[in-house]
Amino acid sequence: MNYYKEIKNELINNEITKRVKNYSKNKSDLTTYYNVGKLLSEAGKHYGEGIIKEYSRKLTSELGRGYTATNLKLMRQFFIFSKSHTLCDQLTWSHYRTLITLKDDSKLNFFIKLIIEQNLSVRQLRERIKNKEYDRLDDITKEKLIDKKETTVIDFIKNPIVIKNSNNREIISEKALQKVILEDLPSFLKELGNGFTFVENEYKIKIGNSYNYIDLLLYNIRFNCYVVVELKVTELKKEHVGQIEVYMNYIDKNLRTITQDKTIGIIICKKANKFIMEYCSDKRILSKEYILI
Repeated sequence: MNYYKEIKNELINNEITKRVKNYSKNKSDLTTYYNVGKLLSEAGKHYGEGIIKEYSRKLTSELGRGYTATNLKLMRQFFIFSKSHTLCDQLTWSHYRTLITLKDDSKLNFFIKLIIEQNLSVRQLRERIKNKEYDRLDDITKEKLIDKKETTVIDFIKNPIVIKNSNNREIISEKALQKVILEDLPSFLKELGNGFTFVENEYKIKIGNSYNYIDLLLYNIRFNCYVVVELKVTELKKEHVGQIEVYMNYIDKNLRTITQDKTIGIIICKKANKFIMEYCSDKRILSKEYILI
């Protein structure tokens, strides 16, 4: 078999398809690079690893730029990858170029689902990988993903939560931390997971004769529940747990309807205290550390 001729024909046909049928060019890319990767894999068995450099030199000479040895190796890697993973037309070749570098299948599936659900661009995907979103999930969530078990609103809240401090503000109070969060609210909501929407900051509630203010009141559309967020620039203390529990109960009694699930509480603090959380009987209350970048 003339592997080079077959590879060249695949690439030429792909270029023609992309020009004539713009709507199907992504599918054509994936099919072509799969076929080229398969041919490269077979050619390597016959002629050794050096054949990729030789084909790269010839393809570049005859077809132009874009066929470096690195790119051809990625096509071969893509073919190998496809043997154990179902390909998806919603992902582009650029998505797959990034994904095939991930060695952990659970991490890989996590990001594929994220791309589809949130329509992530390649740039956004790379940023989410760089921010170690999967690595910051707890072990229980990772096990659920591996076993394909049902997940809840609390599963995808990262730890630590990364908060962007673009203006390098000095964080000496909860007010200052809240201001930094509000400056880039979309990024903060993504740190919490899917489906979070902003209701209000400094949400005013009346308990007895006094007024209290919830730092951030959110709502999760996907899981149909309110989310109370309290910000602390200190280590977690037991009174913080009691405070957020009161706020959650208030929202459940005064805002929540019978069709909505019970309110979730998140305490975002400078330093966690696992011993306090061990004695917290309400599993809807979470404690997460934050870091500023």
